[in-house]
Amino acid sequence: SNSAAARLVEEARGRSASGSVMEEGPHNSSGGQQGWFAARNGSGSSLDLESVVRPVALNPWDVALCISGTIISCENAIVVVVIFYTPALRAPMFLLIGSLATADLLAGLGLILHFAFVYFIPSEAISLLTVGLLVTSFTASVSSLLTITIDRYLSLYNALTYYSERTVTRTYIMLILAWGASICYGLLPVMGWNCLKDQSACSIVKPLTKNHLIILSVSFFMVFAVMLQLYVQICKIVCRHAHQIAVQRHFLASSHYVTTRKGIATLAVILGTFASCWLPFAVYCLLGDYSYPALYTYVTLLPATYNSMINPVIYAFRNQEIQKVLWTVCCGCFSSTMPFRSRSPSDV
Repeated sequence: SNSAAARLVEEARGRSASGSVMEEGPHNSSGGQQGWFAARNGSGSSLDLESVVRPVALNPWDVALCISGTIISCENAIVVVVIFYTPALRAPMFLLIGSLATADLLAGLGLILHFAFVYFIPSEAISLLTVGLLVTSFTASVSSLLTITIDRYLSLYNALTYYSERTVTRTYIMLILAWGASICYGLLPVMGWNCLKDQSACSIVKPLTKNHLIILSVSFFMVFAVMLQLYVQICKIVCRHAHQIAVQRHFLASSHYVTTRKGIATLAVILGTFASCWLPFAVYCLLGDYSYPALYTYVTLLPATYNSMINPVIYAFRNQEIQKVLWTVCCGCFSSTMPFRSRSPSDV
């Protein structure tokens, strides 16, 4: 009986030992798996583990910017193709409209690329390139609007000498200066003037520094002030010309009033659209800080992109020559030798 009791005790000890080994097995296995994830993300917390397993959640504001960029690209690509493949559209006015469409096209592509790289190929180097492209394209867009305004003013102020070689030379000079300054602005963050290493120097648009964004905002206000002054002068010239035509052709006063009001309304729409799109973002760039909620940046930046969406409608699709080309393309009877009569920029 003593030997049977001893065997029962040994069997009980064996079962206890095997049970403890089975209980330690899952614990050791779990510990090894946790160490593997920690090696991947640098932390053993559940939050970091989920960030590795789960994809990045889409921000609806980024989706809205991407959609805006897609619409901008499609609209301005049409304008660029029409001007590029129509030899008759080589007047200075169309060169400036083409410059504006090219800048807005690059801005739309920049918004799309920025969205793709942020959510699919995150990289600091690529982020700098896309931000540099956006700065260059939007700066070129605003600069092109200024050159168009200058061209319109000169076409009225020097109407007799507008169609000359000096006008063509002046147009190329304005384009070189506008794009040269825009490229320089866009290269600054790529060449090292960014806040990737100093978060306290960041602006509301990372990785641009606060000082960089202030320079861009001040430049915008200077451009806006010049455009406002030029459009005031254009309005005065239009009113004076309308009055002179009314007197020479013995038009009624009501006809003169309608013509003048139409011209002023057109200028008000052009300048009002530009101001309403860009002023909120420019003001917030001066007043905002990197610690402010990103929502404020999205709310002011999204309307700014709408300016590139509206520009083709105001400056290109309202032009009769471009309308003719579009109609002939739609009808399937496009001819590159179709005669066109270049109108004055003041008529556009």
